[in-house]
Amino acid sequence: MTRQMVLVTMTMTAGLTVSGPAFAQGSDEWRALAEQARAFAAAASPWQSAEAAKERAQEALDRARDAADRARDHAQRDKDRESSYYDRGQSALDGAKWDAAVQNFDRVIELKGPKADAAMYWKAYAQNKLGQRPEALNTINTLVKEYPKSRYLSDAKALEVEVRGRSGSVDPAQQSDEELKLLAIQALANNASEEAVPMLQKVLQGAGSPRLKARALFVLAQTDSPKAREVLVGIAKGGSNPDLQIRAVQYLGVHGGRENRAALAEIYASSSDVDLKKKILSSFMVAGDKERLLNAAQSEQNPDLRAAAVQQLGVMGAHDELWTLYQKESTVEVKKQIIRAMFVGGNASRLIELAKSEQNSELRLLAVRNLGIMSSKQTSDALVQIYGSDKDPEIRKAVLNSLFLQNNAEGLVALARKESDPAMKKEIVQKLSLMHSKAATDYLLEILNGK
Repeated sequence: MTRQMVLVTMTMTAGLTVSGPAFAQGSDEWRALAEQARAFAAAASPWQSAEAAKERAQEALDRARDAADRARDHAQRDKDRESSYYDRGQSALDGAKWDAAVQNFDRVIELKGPKADAAMYWKAYAQNKLGQRPEALNTINTLVKEYPKSRYLSDAKALEVEVRGRSGSVDPAQQSDEELKLLAIQALANNASEEAVPMLQKVLQGAGSPRLKARALFVLAQTDSPKAREVLVGIAKGGSNPDLQIRAVQYLGVHGGRENRAALAEIYASSSDVDLKKKILSSFMVAGDKERLLNAAQSEQNPDLRAAAVQQLGVMGAHDELWTLYQKESTVEVKKQIIRAMFVGGNASRLIELAKSEQNSELRLLAVRNLGIMSSKQTSDALVQIYGSDKDPEIRKAVLNSLFLQNNAEGLVALARKESDPAMKKEIVQKLSLMHSKAATDYLLEILNGK
Protein backbone atom coordinates (compact mmCIF):
# COMPACT_ATOMS: atom_id res chain seq x y z
CA MET A 1 0.00 0.00 0.00
CA THR A 2 1.52 3.36 -1.01
CA ARG A 3 1.96 6.28 1.31
CA GLN A 4 -0.50 8.26 -0.76
CA MET A 5 -3.14 5.55 -0.31
CA VAL A 6 -2.57 5.51 3.44
CA LEU A 7 -3.00 9.27 3.56
CA VAL A 8 -6.19 9.06 1.52
CA THR A 9 -7.55 6.37 3.83
CA MET A 10 -6.79 8.48 6.88
CA THR A 11 -8.34 11.56 5.33
CA MET A 12 -11.49 9.61 4.51
CA THR A 13 -11.60 8.31 8.08
CA ALA A 14 -11.16 11.86 9.36
CA GLY A 15 -14.08 12.99 7.26
CA LEU A 16 -16.27 10.23 8.65
CA THR A 17 -15.18 10.46 12.27
CA VAL A 18 -14.47 14.04 13.19
CA SER A 19 -17.23 16.58 13.38
CA GLY A 20 -18.11 19.80 15.14
CA PRO A 21 -16.72 23.34 15.16
CA ALA A 22 -13.61 22.35 17.12
CA PHE A 23 -12.43 20.34 14.10
CA ALA A 24 -13.35 22.81 11.38
CA GLN A 25 -10.90 22.73 8.51
CA GLY A 26 -8.20 25.32 9.10
CA SER A 27 -8.51 25.21 12.91
CA ASP A 28 -5.52 24.42 15.13
CA GLU A 29 -7.01 21.02 15.95
CA TRP A 30 -7.48 20.22 12.27
CA ARG A 31 -3.91 21.21 11.45
CA ALA A 32 -2.60 19.03 14.29
CA LEU A 33 -4.68 16.14 13.02
CA ALA A 34 -3.46 16.60 9.46
CA GLU A 35 0.13 16.65 10.69
CA GLN A 36 -0.42 13.34 12.47
CA ALA A 37 -1.92 11.90 9.31
CA ARG A 38 1.13 12.92 7.30
CA ALA A 39 3.42 11.40 9.92
CA PHE A 40 1.56 8.09 9.77
CA ALA A 41 1.64 8.12 6.01
CA ALA A 42 5.38 8.72 5.97
CA ALA A 43 6.00 5.85 8.37
CA ALA A 44 3.66 3.35 6.74
CA SER A 45 5.16 0.26 5.18
CA PRO A 46 4.37 -0.42 1.51
CA TRP A 47 2.79 -3.75 2.42
CA GLN A 48 0.63 -2.39 5.28
CA SER A 49 -2.99 -3.48 4.80
CA ALA A 50 -5.76 -0.98 4.26
CA GLU A 51 -7.50 -2.25 7.39
CA ALA A 52 -4.38 -1.74 9.51
CA ALA A 53 -3.90 1.75 8.09
CA LYS A 54 -7.49 2.57 8.88
CA GLU A 55 -7.10 1.33 12.47
CA ARG A 56 -3.98 3.42 12.96
CA ALA A 57 -5.77 6.39 11.44
CA GLN A 58 -8.63 5.95 13.88
CA GLU A 59 -6.15 5.78 16.77
CA ALA A 60 -4.55 9.00 15.57
CA LEU A 61 -7.93 10.67 15.32
CA ASP A 62 -8.91 9.53 18.80
CA ARG A 63 -5.67 10.89 20.24
CA ALA A 64 -6.09 14.18 18.41
CA ARG A 65 -9.68 14.47 19.59
CA ASP A 66 -8.66 13.72 23.18
CA ALA A 67 -5.92 16.35 22.95
CA ALA A 68 -8.42 18.89 21.63
CA ASP A 69 -10.84 18.04 24.46
CA ARG A 70 -8.08 18.51 27.02
CA ALA A 71 -7.13 21.83 25.45
CA ARG A 72 -10.75 23.00 25.61
CA ASP A 73 -11.05 21.86 29.22
CA HIS A 74 -7.83 23.68 30.09
CA ALA A 75 -9.05 26.85 28.38
CA GLN A 76 -12.37 26.64 30.24
CA ARG A 77 -10.57 26.20 33.57
CA ASP A 78 -8.46 29.28 32.84
CA LYS A 79 -11.59 31.22 31.93
CA ASP A 80 -13.30 30.14 35.15
CA ARG A 81 -10.23 31.11 37.20
CA GLU A 82 -10.05 34.46 35.45
CA SER A 83 -13.71 35.21 36.18
CA SER A 84 -13.28 34.12 39.79
CA TYR A 85 -10.26 36.36 40.41
CA TYR A 86 -11.89 39.25 38.58
CA ASP A 87 -15.08 38.98 40.65
CA ARG A 88 -13.02 38.83 43.84
CA GLY A 89 -11.17 41.94 42.76
CA GLN A 90 -14.45 43.75 42.09
CA SER A 91 -15.77 42.71 45.50
CA ALA A 92 -12.58 43.96 47.12
CA LEU A 93 -13.03 47.33 45.41
CA ASP A 94 -16.59 47.58 46.70
CA GLY A 95 -15.30 46.85 50.20
CA ALA A 96 -12.41 49.33 49.89
CA LYS A 97 -9.94 46.46 50.35
CA TRP A 98 -7.42 47.93 47.96
CA ASP A 99 -4.52 45.52 48.64
CA ALA A 100 -6.75 42.49 48.05
CA ALA A 101 -8.04 44.11 44.86
CA VAL A 102 -4.51 44.57 43.50
CA GLN A 103 -3.61 40.95 44.32
CA ASN A 104 -6.65 39.52 42.58
CA PHE A 105 -6.31 41.72 39.51
CA ASP A 106 -2.63 40.73 39.27
CA ARG A 107 -3.74 37.11 39.00
CA VAL A 108 -6.14 38.01 36.21
CA ILE A 109 -3.37 39.85 34.37
CA GLU A 110 -1.04 36.84 34.68
CA LEU A 111 -3.59 34.64 32.91
CA LYS A 112 -3.54 36.99 29.88
CA GLY A 113 -7.19 36.27 29.15
CA PRO A 114 -10.03 38.44 27.85
CA LYS A 115 -10.30 40.38 31.13
CA ALA A 116 -6.61 41.29 31.40
CA ASP A 117 -7.09 44.87 30.20
CA ALA A 118 -10.01 45.41 32.60
CA ALA A 119 -7.90 44.04 35.44
CA MET A 120 -5.10 46.48 34.59
CA TYR A 121 -7.48 49.42 34.76
CA TRP A 122 -8.96 48.39 38.11
CA LYS A 123 -5.52 47.56 39.47
CA ALA A 124 -4.44 51.13 38.68
CA TYR A 125 -7.62 52.39 40.34
CA ALA A 126 -6.83 50.43 43.53
CA GLN A 127 -3.18 51.55 43.47
CA ASN A 128 -4.34 55.17 43.32
CA LYS A 129 -6.57 54.57 46.35
CA LEU A 130 -3.56 53.14 48.18
CA GLY A 131 -1.61 56.31 47.42
CA GLN A 132 0.70 54.41 45.06
CA ARG A 133 0.42 57.03 42.34
CA PRO A 134 3.65 56.26 40.42
CA GLU A 135 2.66 52.61 40.36
CA ALA A 136 -0.85 53.49 39.20
CA LEU A 137 0.53 55.63 36.36
CA ASN A 138 2.86 52.80 35.36
CA THR A 139 -0.05 50.35 35.26
CA ILE A 140 -2.03 52.76 33.09
CA ASN A 141 0.93 53.14 30.72
CA THR A 142 1.21 49.35 30.46
CA LEU A 143 -2.50 49.12 29.67
CA VAL A 144 -2.18 51.69 26.88
CA LYS A 145 0.93 50.01 25.47
CA GLU A 146 -0.18 46.37 25.62
CA TYR A 147 -3.89 46.86 24.85
CA PRO A 148 -4.12 49.83 22.46
CA LYS A 149 -7.65 48.85 21.42
CA SER A 150 -8.97 48.27 24.92
CA ARG A 151 -12.38 49.67 25.71
CA TYR A 152 -11.01 50.75 29.10
CA LEU A 153 -8.71 53.38 27.59
CA SER A 154 -11.23 56.22 28.04
CA ASP A 155 -11.68 55.31 31.69
CA ALA A 156 -7.91 54.98 32.03
CA LYS A 157 -7.37 58.49 30.67
CA ALA A 158 -9.88 59.88 33.16
CA LEU A 159 -8.13 57.98 35.93
CA GLU A 160 -4.74 59.30 34.80
CA VAL A 161 -6.01 62.87 35.06
CA GLU A 162 -7.17 62.16 38.61
CA VAL A 163 -3.91 60.48 39.59
CA ARG A 164 -1.80 63.32 38.24
CA GLY A 165 -4.09 65.83 39.92
CA ARG A 166 -3.60 64.15 43.25
CA SER A 167 0.13 64.17 42.66
CA GLY A 168 0.32 67.91 43.31
CA SER A 169 -1.23 70.08 40.64
CA VAL A 170 -4.69 69.80 42.27
CA ASP A 171 -5.45 70.08 45.99
CA PRO A 172 -6.65 66.66 47.20
CA ALA A 173 -8.97 68.41 49.65
CA GLN A 174 -10.94 69.72 46.68
CA GLN A 175 -11.61 66.24 45.33
CA SER A 176 -15.20 65.02 45.70
CA ASP A 177 -15.77 62.30 48.26
CA GLU A 178 -17.18 59.14 46.69
CA GLU A 179 -19.55 58.46 49.56
CA LEU A 180 -21.07 61.89 49.06
CA LYS A 181 -21.47 61.15 45.36
CA LEU A 182 -23.26 57.92 46.21
CA LEU A 183 -25.64 59.81 48.49
CA ALA A 184 -26.27 62.37 45.77
CA ILE A 185 -26.99 59.67 43.21
CA GLN A 186 -29.32 57.96 45.67
CA ALA A 187 -31.24 61.21 46.00
CA LEU A 188 -31.53 61.40 42.21
CA ALA A 189 -32.97 57.89 42.19
CA ASN A 190 -35.97 59.18 44.12
CA ASN A 191 -36.49 62.13 41.79
CA ALA A 192 -34.66 61.44 38.53
CA SER A 193 -35.24 63.99 35.79
CA GLU A 194 -33.97 65.02 32.38
CA GLU A 195 -31.60 67.50 34.04
CA ALA A 196 -29.91 64.68 35.97
CA VAL A 197 -28.84 62.81 32.83
CA PRO A 198 -25.70 64.92 32.05
CA MET A 199 -24.52 64.59 35.65
CA LEU A 200 -24.97 60.84 35.56
CA GLN A 201 -23.15 60.69 32.24
CA LYS A 202 -20.24 62.55 33.79
CA VAL A 203 -20.04 59.99 36.60
CA LEU A 204 -20.15 57.13 34.10
CA GLN A 205 -17.34 58.65 32.05
CA GLY A 206 -15.19 59.47 35.07
CA ALA A 207 -12.77 57.48 37.19
CA GLY A 208 -15.22 56.31 39.82
CA SER A 209 -15.45 52.94 41.51
CA PRO A 210 -17.47 50.04 40.09
CA ARG A 211 -20.08 50.65 42.80
CA LEU A 212 -20.41 54.34 41.96
CA LYS A 213 -20.73 53.74 38.21
CA ALA A 214 -23.14 50.85 38.70
CA ARG A 215 -25.34 53.05 40.86
CA ALA A 216 -25.25 55.88 38.34
CA LEU A 217 -26.24 53.51 35.55
CA PHE A 218 -29.09 52.12 37.65
CA VAL A 219 -30.50 55.59 38.24
CA LEU A 220 -30.06 56.41 34.54
CA ALA A 221 -32.06 53.28 33.64
CA GLN A 222 -34.89 54.43 35.94
CA THR A 223 -35.02 57.89 34.39
CA ASP A 224 -38.05 58.12 32.13
CA SER A 225 -36.71 60.39 29.41
CA PRO A 226 -35.65 59.94 25.77
CA LYS A 227 -32.17 61.29 26.56
CA ALA A 228 -31.64 58.79 29.37
CA ARG A 229 -32.73 55.91 27.15
CA GLU A 230 -30.42 57.14 24.39
CA VAL A 231 -27.46 57.12 26.78
CA LEU A 232 -28.42 53.67 28.13
CA VAL A 233 -28.69 52.19 24.63
CA GLY A 234 -25.37 53.80 23.68
CA ILE A 235 -23.66 52.11 26.63
CA ALA A 236 -25.32 48.79 25.75
CA LYS A 237 -23.94 49.14 22.23
CA GLY A 238 -20.41 49.42 23.61
CA GLY A 239 -20.17 53.12 24.39
CA SER A 240 -18.40 52.39 27.68
CA ASN A 241 -16.34 49.67 29.31
CA PRO A 242 -17.62 46.06 29.07
CA ASP A 243 -18.71 45.92 32.73
CA LEU A 244 -21.16 48.76 32.21
CA GLN A 245 -22.21 47.40 28.83
CA ILE A 246 -23.36 44.14 30.40
CA ARG A 247 -25.35 46.04 33.04
CA ALA A 248 -26.94 48.24 30.39
CA VAL A 249 -27.99 45.16 28.41
CA GLN A 250 -29.59 43.72 31.55
CA TYR A 251 -31.49 46.95 32.25
CA LEU A 252 -32.85 47.04 28.70
CA GLY A 253 -34.24 43.55 29.27
CA VAL A 254 -35.72 44.44 32.67
CA HIS A 255 -37.55 47.48 31.33
CA GLY A 256 -38.63 45.64 28.19
CA GLY A 257 -40.70 47.41 25.59
CA ARG A 258 -40.61 47.17 21.83
CA GLU A 259 -37.82 49.72 21.39
CA ASN A 260 -35.57 48.14 24.00
CA ARG A 261 -36.03 44.68 22.54
CA ALA A 262 -35.24 46.04 19.08
CA ALA A 263 -32.07 47.67 20.44
CA LEU A 264 -31.00 44.38 22.02
CA ALA A 265 -31.61 42.56 18.72
CA GLU A 266 -29.48 45.12 16.89
CA ILE A 267 -26.63 44.70 19.37
CA TYR A 268 -26.90 40.91 19.15
CA ALA A 269 -26.72 40.95 15.35
CA SER A 270 -23.68 43.25 15.25
CA SER A 271 -21.62 41.64 18.03
CA SER A 272 -19.20 38.71 17.87
CA ASP A 273 -18.78 38.57 21.67
CA VAL A 274 -20.30 35.24 22.77
CA ASP A 275 -20.52 36.25 26.44
CA LEU A 276 -22.31 39.48 25.56
CA LYS A 277 -24.70 37.59 23.28
CA LYS A 278 -25.54 35.19 26.12
CA LYS A 279 -26.42 38.19 28.29
CA ILE A 280 -28.65 39.53 25.53
CA LEU A 281 -30.42 36.16 25.26
CA SER A 282 -31.00 36.32 29.00
CA SER A 283 -32.40 39.84 28.56
CA PHE A 284 -34.74 38.56 25.85
CA MET A 285 -36.03 36.05 28.40
CA VAL A 286 -36.55 38.76 31.02
CA ALA A 287 -38.32 40.92 28.42
CA GLY A 288 -40.56 38.00 27.41
CA ASP A 289 -39.29 37.92 23.82
CA LYS A 290 -39.97 34.29 22.89
CA GLU A 291 -39.84 35.02 19.18
CA ARG A 292 -36.24 36.22 19.16
CA LEU A 293 -35.13 33.41 21.47
CA LEU A 294 -36.75 30.83 19.20
CA ASN A 295 -35.07 32.41 16.19
CA ALA A 296 -31.66 32.18 17.91
CA ALA A 297 -32.33 28.56 18.92
CA GLN A 298 -33.15 27.69 15.30
CA SER A 299 -30.60 29.70 13.34
CA GLU A 300 -27.62 30.49 15.57
CA GLN A 301 -24.43 28.85 14.24
CA ASN A 302 -22.59 28.91 17.57
CA PRO A 303 -23.63 25.77 19.53
CA ASP A 304 -23.13 27.50 22.91
CA LEU A 305 -25.50 30.29 21.91
CA ARG A 306 -28.06 27.84 20.55
CA ALA A 307 -27.93 26.00 23.88
CA ALA A 308 -28.27 29.28 25.79
CA ALA A 309 -31.32 30.28 23.73
CA VAL A 310 -32.93 26.89 24.36
CA GLN A 311 -32.21 27.18 28.07
CA GLN A 312 -33.84 30.62 28.26
CA LEU A 313 -36.92 29.28 26.49
CA GLY A 314 -37.10 26.64 29.20
CA VAL A 315 -36.89 29.26 31.95
CA MET A 316 -39.77 31.11 30.26
CA GLY A 317 -41.87 27.95 30.19
CA ALA A 318 -42.15 28.23 26.40
CA HIS A 319 -43.61 24.74 26.05
CA ASP A 320 -45.04 25.05 22.55
CA GLU A 321 -41.90 26.70 21.17
CA LEU A 322 -39.62 24.03 22.65
CA TRP A 323 -41.79 21.23 21.31
CA THR A 324 -41.80 22.76 17.83
CA LEU A 325 -38.04 23.17 18.04
CA TYR A 326 -37.56 19.57 19.18
CA GLN A 327 -39.57 18.16 16.29
CA LYS A 328 -37.58 20.15 13.73
CA GLU A 329 -34.16 19.51 15.26
CA SER A 330 -31.95 16.74 13.87
CA THR A 331 -28.91 17.10 16.15
CA VAL A 332 -28.88 14.86 19.23
CA GLU A 333 -26.85 17.31 21.32
CA VAL A 334 -29.31 20.14 20.70
CA LYS A 335 -32.24 17.81 21.42
CA LYS A 336 -30.60 17.05 24.77
CA GLN A 337 -30.54 20.76 25.53
CA ILE A 338 -34.22 20.99 24.64
CA ILE A 339 -35.06 18.10 26.97
CA ARG A 340 -33.18 19.84 29.79
CA ALA A 341 -35.05 23.04 29.00
CA MET A 342 -38.35 21.14 29.17
CA PHE A 343 -37.32 19.98 32.63
CA VAL A 344 -36.43 23.53 33.70
CA GLY A 345 -39.82 24.70 32.42
CA GLY A 346 -41.60 21.89 34.29
CA ASN A 347 -43.09 20.35 31.15
CA ALA A 348 -43.68 16.86 32.55
CA SER A 349 -46.23 15.91 29.88
CA ARG A 350 -43.79 16.30 26.97
CA LEU A 351 -41.00 14.57 28.89
CA ILE A 352 -43.30 11.62 29.55
CA GLU A 353 -44.17 11.50 25.87
CA LEU A 354 -40.48 11.47 24.91
CA ALA A 355 -39.62 8.89 27.56
CA LYS A 356 -42.24 6.59 26.08
CA SER A 357 -41.91 7.18 22.35
CA GLU A 358 -38.52 8.72 21.46
CA GLN A 359 -36.69 6.31 19.13
CA ASN A 360 -33.21 7.43 20.16
CA SER A 361 -32.40 5.51 23.34
CA GLU A 362 -29.92 8.16 24.52
CA LEU A 363 -32.59 10.86 24.40
CA ARG A 364 -35.20 8.57 25.92
CA LEU A 365 -32.79 7.84 28.76
CA LEU A 366 -32.28 11.56 29.42
CA ALA A 367 -36.02 12.13 29.51
CA VAL A 368 -36.44 9.33 32.06
CA ARG A 369 -33.69 10.76 34.26
CA ASN A 370 -35.25 14.20 34.22
CA LEU A 371 -38.62 12.74 35.15
CA GLY A 372 -36.95 11.27 38.22
CA ILE A 373 -36.09 14.76 39.44
CA MET A 374 -39.68 15.94 38.87
CA SER A 375 -41.35 14.30 41.82
CA SER A 376 -45.11 14.05 41.30
CA LYS A 377 -47.81 11.40 40.98
CA GLN A 378 -47.95 12.04 37.23
CA THR A 379 -44.23 11.35 36.73
CA SER A 380 -44.18 8.41 39.16
CA ASP A 381 -47.08 6.69 37.43
CA ALA A 382 -45.46 7.30 34.04
CA LEU A 383 -42.14 5.82 35.20
CA VAL A 384 -43.84 2.65 36.43
CA GLN A 385 -45.58 2.31 33.05
CA ILE A 386 -42.31 2.83 31.17
CA TYR A 387 -40.61 0.11 33.23
CA GLY A 388 -43.32 -2.34 32.23
CA SER A 389 -43.28 -1.49 28.52
CA ASP A 390 -39.65 -0.65 27.68
CA LYS A 391 -37.33 -3.59 27.01
CA ASP A 392 -34.06 -1.62 27.06
CA PRO A 393 -32.14 -2.65 30.24
CA GLU A 394 -30.54 0.79 30.56
CA ILE A 395 -33.92 2.50 30.41
CA ARG A 396 -35.36 0.13 33.01
CA LYS A 397 -32.41 0.76 35.34
CA ALA A 398 -32.84 4.50 34.84
CA VAL A 399 -36.51 4.15 35.82
CA LEU A 400 -35.50 2.40 39.04
CA ASN A 401 -32.99 5.17 39.81
CA SER A 402 -35.63 7.80 39.10
CA LEU A 403 -38.18 6.16 41.41
CA PHE A 404 -35.46 5.90 44.06
CA LEU A 405 -34.71 9.63 43.70
CA GLN A 406 -38.41 10.32 44.15
CA ASN A 407 -38.38 8.18 47.31
CA ASN A 408 -41.21 6.21 45.73
CA ALA A 409 -40.99 2.98 47.69
CA GLU A 410 -44.54 2.00 46.79
CA GLY A 411 -43.72 2.11 43.08
CA LEU A 412 -40.54 0.09 43.53
CA VAL A 413 -42.35 -2.52 45.63
CA ALA A 414 -45.03 -2.83 42.96
CA LEU A 415 -42.34 -3.43 40.32
CA ALA A 416 -40.49 -5.92 42.54
CA ARG A 417 -43.63 -8.01 42.99
CA LYS A 418 -44.03 -8.36 39.21
CA GLU A 419 -40.36 -8.67 38.27
CA SER A 420 -39.33 -12.18 37.14
CA ASP A 421 -35.72 -11.32 36.23
CA PRO A 422 -33.57 -12.16 39.32
CA ALA A 423 -30.95 -9.55 38.49
CA MET A 424 -33.48 -6.74 38.11
CA LYS A 425 -35.34 -7.83 41.23
CA LYS A 426 -32.07 -7.72 43.17
CA GLU A 427 -31.51 -4.19 41.83
CA ILE A 428 -34.90 -3.11 43.16
CA VAL A 429 -34.40 -4.74 46.56
CA GLN A 430 -31.01 -3.06 46.95
CA LYS A 431 -32.64 0.31 46.44
CA LEU A 432 -35.47 -0.49 48.84
CA SER A 433 -32.90 -1.48 51.48
CA LEU A 434 -31.59 2.10 51.42
CA MET A 435 -35.00 3.74 51.80
CA HIS A 436 -36.49 4.74 55.15
CA SER A 437 -40.06 3.91 54.28
CA LYS A 438 -42.73 1.69 55.84
CA ALA A 439 -43.60 0.25 52.42
CA ALA A 440 -39.95 -0.68 51.84
CA THR A 441 -39.53 -2.15 55.33
CA ASP A 442 -42.73 -4.21 55.08
CA TYR A 443 -41.65 -5.66 51.74
CA LEU A 444 -38.17 -6.52 53.03
CA LEU A 445 -39.77 -8.31 56.00
CA GLU A 446 -41.93 -10.26 53.55
CA ILE A 447 -38.77 -11.46 51.83
CA LEU A 448 -37.22 -12.50 55.15
CA ASN A 449 -40.38 -14.38 56.07
CA GLY A 450 -40.32 -16.21 52.76
CA LYS A 451 -43.54 -14.75 51.46
